Amino acid sequence: MEEAHQPPLRFLTKLFYGMGTIGISATGSMLAFCLMFFLTDVAGLTAALASSVLVFGQIGDAISDPIIGMLSDRTQTRWGRRYPWIVVGAIPFGLSFFLLWLIPFKDNPGLLFAYYVTVGVLFKTCYTAVYLPYVSLTPDLSRGYNERTNLNSFRFTFAIGSSILAIAAIGIVFERIVSPSQQYLAIGAIGSCLCIIPLYICVFGTFPHVMFRERKRGQAPPAKTFTFAQQIRIAFSNRPFLIVMGIYLCSWLAAQITAVVMHYFVVSWMGSTSEVFTRFALTVQGTALSMLFVWSAVSKRLGKRAVYFMGISAWVIAQIGLFTLRPGQVSQMYALGALAGLGVSTAYLIPWSMLPDVIELDELKTGQRREGVFYAFMVMVQKIGLAVGIFLVGQALDMAGYIERVQGSPVPVQPDSALFVIRLAIGPIPTVLLLGGLVLAYFYPINQDVHAQILSVLQKRRARQQKSDEN
Repeated sequence: MEEAHQPPLRFLTKLFYGMGTIGISATGSMLAFCLMFFLTDVAGLTAALASSVLVFGQIGDAISDPIIGMLSDRTQTRWGRRYPWIVVGAIPFGLSFFLLWLIPFKDNPGLLFAYYVTVGVLFKTCYTAVYLPYVSLTPDLSRGYNERTNLNSFRFTFAIGSSILAIAAIGIVFERIVSPSQQYLAIGAIGSCLCIIPLYICVFGTFPHVMFRERKRGQAPPAKTFTFAQQIRIAFSNRPFLIVMGIYLCSWLAAQITAVVMHYFVVSWMGSTSEVFTRFALTVQGTALSMLFVWSAVSKRLGKRAVYFMGISAWVIAQIGLFTLRPGQVSQMYALGALAGLGVSTAYLIPWSMLPDVIELDELKTGQRREGVFYAFMVMVQKIGLAVGIFLVGQALDMAGYIERVQGSPVPVQPDSALFVIRLAIGPIPTVLLLGGLVLAYFYPINQDVHAQILSVLQKRRARQQKSDEN
């Protein structure tokens, strides 16, 4: 079996790979927790326009995902398929993030909206150009069923750690800087600095291992090239892939809707401050970080699906609890945040550990390794769903009469209709999505034994091919 003949990844290789997600995850958290609130309560857009900005960015991102995924699969350079994308895309990725936090047309809402849509699409395209090649490195780094879970533990340790770092930085900015516009400009500058250097460190640290596999792949006979339509048909005929994609969509749509509405929930419903919001977000992410390697160890013993069931069940209880909170119950809110962190951790870890197994199943059926395509389609559908979810939340807030804050004025008292929409988005809506993820996880078919059989057949096929080439 291939897994048994491969030496384990070195600790430093895993560490360098994990570091690659620092800027990706830190900026993602800053956007999720701050951008919607910034657009409404600092830049002055209505909730409807603000949500539309996010939707256009997500739709543009979703369109670029499969294109960049397939292009990275087909890229042929002396530096491999993925690394040129990461190296070239890192700097535009950082610069475009900073541009999101400027307010260039304060007195012209139409131009301001157009500016944020343009920059949002640009940022999301740059994000995809580095993110998809980065995550597509996972199958090249390891083909072991359990080692992949461990490798993803390193990745998501840095992901959650970066999120915690970003939230802590946001909290410091809120405490040290008085002007709201300057606060968010500082957040943009911090995030931009985190975008570039960690990606270059990742390339440096993983290059020898990945290029060894790239050279071996280059020695194989040229594989059949599929058209775009064929790529879609093959990917979406892979039932385990559809299940994993659904699990990820449900988990992260729940997480992102909660993150987007969390600031509104803490300030408008709980009657607390932005500083309390950052501490609550740190509680969630801190618990998720502390549980990553615990869940990885449990997964090795009980399996990926069992871990997902345990974590998401705790998360469901937490979301229901948040819906029942009354203003001022801050201690209970922190406790529920810690409980939610148990599930957030599994949502980080498990779907991404399942996906490489699905890629091997596709290789068994088609004879090709198409990591970029599968990662692209998974992320694309997640982003389309996320765009729809954010759009509906923003439109619902606008229709419910949400009052945008004017800079320098007290926090406005929101109407009951807007408060009810905020509570729905923090409780029942994520709960339904998480339950959907649990149902899908029940039908996921690839356990450790099945994966071992897939690898065994692939190894025999490669051995026959190598023998045939030698003759």
